[in-house]
Amino acid sequence: MRAVVARVTRARVTVADEVVGEITEPGLLVLLGVRVDDTSDTALTMARKLHELRLLRDEQSCATTGAPLLVVSQFTLYGDTRKGRRPSWIAAARPEAAEPLVAATVAELRARGATVATGRFGATMAVESVNDGPFTVLIDL
Repeated sequence: MRAVVARVTRARVTVADEVVGEITEPGLLVLLGVRVDDTSDTALTMARKLHELRLLRDEQSCATTGAPLLVVSQFTLYGDTRKGRRPSWIAAARPEAAEPLVAATVAELRARGATVATGRFGATMAVESVNDGPFTVLIDL
């Protein structure tokens, strides 16, 4: 799994002019990609990392502050652009494999007590955010 994690003051996702996920206070916007060889164990590890990494101000985490997360699935994180002019998506998991792993990551975050909003898997989404810092990290598992 791969996640691009931005510390934000607020963020939201809309699908066809409908807000489907939103955080209105400081927290994390997580763009989450699933690789072909990821497993449910990978999803659990990613959830723990997202919840416990000290990415918020004053080296705090979502676990210590209760800050919310907005998780948006994004298969394009595994686009390989090393050859040619068109990305290859060979490393990205197929939707039928990726969707349950994104859901498992979200479920584990919620089981840990996190407040989690989400996008809509497979939809064309508009993602808006106000970055805090800006502070953005890449998490690769």
